[in-house]
Amino acid sequence: MSAAAIYDVEVTHARRDPGRGFTHRMYLWLVDLDELPVLPWWLRPFARFRGPDHLGDPGRPIRRNLADWLRTQGVDLRGGQVLMLAQASVLGYVFNPLTLYWCHRPGGALACVVAEVHNTYGGRHRYLLRPDETGEATVDKEFYVSPFLPVHGEYRMRVPRPADRLNVTITLRQDGRTSLAATMRGHRQPATPAVLLRILLTQPLAPQRVAALIRLHGMILWLRRVPIVPRDQEKVR
Repeated sequence: MSAAAIYDVEVTHARRDPGRGFTHRMYLWLVDLDELPVLPWWLRPFARFRGPDHLGDPGRPIRRNLADWLRTQGVDLRGGQVLMLAQASVLGYVFNPLTLYWCHRPGGALACVVAEVHNTYGGRHRYLLRPDETGEATVDKEFYVSPFLPVHGEYRMRVPRPADRLNVTITLRQDGRTSLAATMRGHRQPATPAVLLRILLTQPLAPQRVAALIRLHGMILWLRRVPIVPRDQEKVR
């Protein structure tokens, strides 16, 4: 088994207009894309990492698709470690609103971070981040995610490399003010069969639950008559 880890995470979202927030629990995997975890056969349906679940050619591994895209951005990943933070596929299904990749050079230095965003319409988009020494980076919003937020503004992301604690923060600034703030905070556990089994018992069908909660919160905003932003054709990157 590889040195994969699982984070028991609390996710928070806070919107400004209208003022509404929510908090929920989930779990995320941290895996080395060159050493994906090998689980006992009876647990494999509950933790798979597949190319089709991420951006790129569905017939190729996740790392190869990521490396090919980064090459177009001037980043060479050859010989460097890539750590991915994401949900695993459970019983053939996964929905990752956000996947993070920490991309390292052969000597171990961080080359960049990639934020891969998925929306509920099937669209996917990558943002290339160049964090400073505190893990902070900014990037223009280019992708339609929520039907209640326009595609403009600036994301301010804090994505320090995961350690014993996970502490990711994403803030969307639009028209000089904060429209959305989200956090992911959790503690690290070894991805042993015993740990995974316990999490599966306490958080069954977690990807399905995340997808349902996103739609539920969207329905609540719609019922509150929050204006819908028309969806343009996404440009997948």
